[in-house]
Amino acid sequence: MTETTHAHSAAPPPGDGTKSRSPEYQLAQKALRGPRQDLIHNAFDYRPLPRRETNGRLVRLLPGRLREYAGWAPHALIVAIALLAFGVSDGPFGVILGLLAGVPILMTLVRPVGAFWLSMGATAISALFGNTWGDWPWPAGSFVCHLTVLTVVALRTRPRTAAWMWALTALYGGLAEALVGPVDPYYRGVNTAPMLVLSALILLCVAVWHIRRSAEQEVTAQQTVTAHERSRRTLLEERTTIARELHDVVAHHMSVVAIQAEAAPYRVENPPPELERAFATIRENAVAALTELRRVLGVVRAEDYEAPDAPQPTLADLDALLANVRDTGLDVEKVVTGAVRELPQGVELSAYRIVQEALSNSLRHAPGASARVEIGYVLGGLGLRVVNGPVPAPNLVKPSPGAGHGVTGMRERVTMLNGEMTAGPTDDGGYEVAVFLPVASVNEGDA
Repeated sequence: MTETTHAHSAAPPPGDGTKSRSPEYQLAQKALRGPRQDLIHNAFDYRPLPRRETNGRLVRLLPGRLREYAGWAPHALIVAIALLAFGVSDGPFGVILGLLAGVPILMTLVRPVGAFWLSMGATAISALFGNTWGDWPWPAGSFVCHLTVLTVVALRTRPRTAAWMWALTALYGGLAEALVGPVDPYYRGVNTAPMLVLSALILLCVAVWHIRRSAEQEVTAQQTVTAHERSRRTLLEERTTIARELHDVVAHHMSVVAIQAEAAPYRVENPPPELERAFATIRENAVAALTELRRVLGVVRAEDYEAPDAPQPTLADLDALLANVRDTGLDVEKVVTGAVRELPQGVELSAYRIVQEALSNSLRHAPGASARVEIGYVLGGLGLRVVNGPVPAPNLVKPSPGAGHGVTGMRERVTMLNGEMTAGPTDDGGYEVAVFLPVASVNEGDA
C-alpha cells in the first residue's frame, strides 16, 4: 500500500488575507472605492463658492454698479432658494423643519459634499415629523432642499459624484417607502419617483454642461498651443528668409574679395614675393570663409529655393517699388531728409524690406487710404517711418486679411541690426511703423 502525501500551501500571514478573498469581494471593494473617494474622504472640507467672473456677454450689458454685484448672483440665488425651502415648511414643527430644509442649502456655499449628507439626515428627520401638506418620504421643504443640494453639489463637483448621490437618494427613497410607512395620516402618496425623475433630468443637464465646459477648455488650450506654435513657426520662417538674403549678400562680397585678391598681383609689375604671398593668403582665407558660410547658412535654404539672379534690393530701388504700389491704387508719398549716403548692404536690404512690408500691410488692411514713406539719414543711422491714413469708406471697402507675419518679420530684421521699432494705430485711425537702424560711422568701424 502506497501512502500519498498531499502538499498543502502555506497559510497566509496574519492580517494579509487579500489573496484568499473571493473575486466577488474584490469586485465589491473596487465598486465601493468610488463613493468612498467622492462622498466620504474629506467630505466636510471647507470649499467656499468663489465669486463669479463678471466678463460674460450678458454681464457686460449691465450698468457699472450692478456689474460689480453680478459676481455674487449665484450666492444670492442659493440664499433665495433656502428661504423658499424654509417658507414651504409648515406644521407644528414648522420652524425646525424650515431650518432643516434651509441649512443644507446654505451649507452648499462652503461644504458642498457635507451638505449632501446633512440633507439626507434632515430629510429623514423631516419625514418623521412632517407637515400635513407634504408627501412621503419627501416633505415639501425637504423636496426643495434635496433637489437644490443635488444640483449645486453636482455643479461644484464632477458627474461621477452626482451619480453616486442620485443612487443613494434612490436607495433612501426605496427603503423609506418599502420598510417605513408614512406617519402623517393625511399624506397624498409617495413621491420618490418624482424626486428621482426630476433630479435625474437636472443631473443629466449638469453632466452635459460639465462635458461641454471640459471640451471648451480643451479647445481653448489647444488653440493657445496652436497659436504659440504658429507664432514660433512664423518667427522661424522670417529668420530663415533673413538668413537666405544675408547669405547672398555676404557670399557676393566674399567672392569679390577672393577675385580681387587673385587679380591684384597682376596689376603690379614685378611684385615682391611677400606681396604675392599676402594676396594668396587673403584669397585662401576668403575662399575658406565662403565655403564655411555656404556650409553653415546653406542649410536654411529649402530644397526648391533658388538664389536670385539679380542683386538684392537697396534703398535706391525704392522709387521702382513705390511706382508699383501706386499702380495698385495706393497713393504713396516719399520724403527723404538728411544727406543721402551709401549704407551697409544689410541695412539697405532690411530697410527696403521693411518699407515693402509696411506698404503691403497698408494695401491689405487700409485699401483706398494714402500712405507716406519718410527716410531720414542721420549721424547715427537710418530712420524710417511708414504711415497710412484711415480707410476712406470702411463700410464699403473691406480689408483683406493677411497671414499676420508682416510685423513679426519687420521686428526680426530690426532686432538683428540692434535697432528700435514701434508699430501701432494712430490717433486719426491710421497705422504707423517707425524704425531706427543704427549704423556705425567710419571712425567707429576703424576703431
